[in-house]
Amino acid sequence: MSKEYEVVIGLEVHTELKTASKIFCCSSTEFGGDPNTHVCPVCMGLPGTLPVLNKKVLEFAIKTGLALNCEIAEFSKFDRKNYYYPDLPKNYQISQYDLPIAEHGYLEITVNGEHKRIGITRVHMEEDAGKLVHAGTSMATAKYSLADYNRTGVPLCEIVSEPDLRSPEEARIYLEKLKAILQYCDVSDCKMEEGSLRCDANISVRPVGQQEFGTRTELKNMNSFRALQRALEYEVERQIEVLEDGGRVIQETRTWDEAQGITLSMRSKEQAHDYRYFPDPDLVPMVIDRDWVDQIRATLPELPDARKARYMEKYDLPEYDAEVITGSMALSDYFDRALQHTQNAKGLSNWVMGELLKFVNATGMEVLDEKFPVPPDNLAELVNLIDKGTISGKIAKDVFKDMQESGKKPAVIVEEKGLVQITDEGAITAIVDEVLAANPQSIEDFRNGKDRALGFLVGQVMKASKGKANPEMVNKLLREKMQ
Repeated sequence: MSKEYEVVIGLEVHTELKTASKIFCCSSTEFGGDPNTHVCPVCMGLPGTLPVLNKKVLEFAIKTGLALNCEIAEFSKFDRKNYYYPDLPKNYQISQYDLPIAEHGYLEITVNGEHKRIGITRVHMEEDAGKLVHAGTSMATAKYSLADYNRTGVPLCEIVSEPDLRSPEEARIYLEKLKAILQYCDVSDCKMEEGSLRCDANISVRPVGQQEFGTRTELKNMNSFRALQRALEYEVERQIEVLEDGGRVIQETRTWDEAQGITLSMRSKEQAHDYRYFPDPDLVPMVIDRDWVDQIRATLPELPDARKARYMEKYDLPEYDAEVITGSMALSDYFDRALQHTQNAKGLSNWVMGELLKFVNATGMEVLDEKFPVPPDNLAELVNLIDKGTISGKIAKDVFKDMQESGKKPAVIVEEKGLVQITDEGAITAIVDEVLAANPQSIEDFRNGKDRALGFLVGQVMKASKGKANPEMVNKLLREKMQ
């Protein structure tokens, strides 16, 4: 007999910090260099070298912890995490084990209109490993692999959530919110396609009502929000099927295969004792000055939740609009700049969430890029032209397309193309009379209660006026003449 199951998910998110140099040496963190050109004796682990902590890494880690409502440690240290893998030149990774820089935080998400608080277990610093480049479509099928150590020693913050997520959708929303917070704080660029934001997921299922967690698996290789949700959805179904068939879930690490849409077993899941953690003898412990923490706290920007509340309270935006716009710092900054040029916040948000995002998603352009063809003041001007009745909403969409292609101001396009809306009642009346004379059946249908007939006639008037007639005046005149 089939049971009802509850999903339990916790995420481990690694984000590369936006420092110019690596965590323990002066090698560059720049992405995209030729293989093994951003390395030095320290990050390669050569004999006789000693690591020195980059203070900016510590500052960014504290800032991240504060933004996530964590308690910042007064005393913290680094540990060696020992394991053998070709992308790890020292055969250990410098990380933090029992005394992380920040603990006991939380992040709030909204799922289907419901607000939920997700616990943050810890935030800790560590160095990144190198990267293996496989000579094949995957590690399993590659004839050989090459090691690129450019990424070795790039500073990371690992952010570990409590197992508070109860669906793949919640996990995706949590990761999107976390990304936004990191970008608002300007501690990471969070470019998933470059690997500067990576996510592992621990997932299990248990019968509804059971207190004890089920056996968890760890999922890796999810490099997009969509991949995270798809991988978790697949793994939920896989684990439930195993249990329903009388089997047991094995604690293991699995990888997401995007092409096949399935998870595949990689290896058994390691425990903490497998890594033989011990304090790094080459790095002194850190005593964190409280005054410095307060100074960092003072640099925190307006975070997504605060900005969302401002939009709702000051501009009366619906929660959905505010949530979408604040989900991206760049989009929110764009919106704020545009608001300086228009009083219609809701009209502006409609355009930002609609036509603007459609254009951004299609082109991959950044809204605050100097070359972006629709700067904030131009979009605000377009909204104002609609509000003044200069152009209709339909004409505005055509103007917006021209703005994308030419970069011109909307008022210039409207004037050059003669798109000013017809508001002269006499001119519109003449067009209405012609349309009514040509469509007697629609008049009869309207009088018999068929409202769709009115929509048809409005469309005919707009077509005859090439979209320039004021729609409200067209509706009013048609109704008056068909009474």
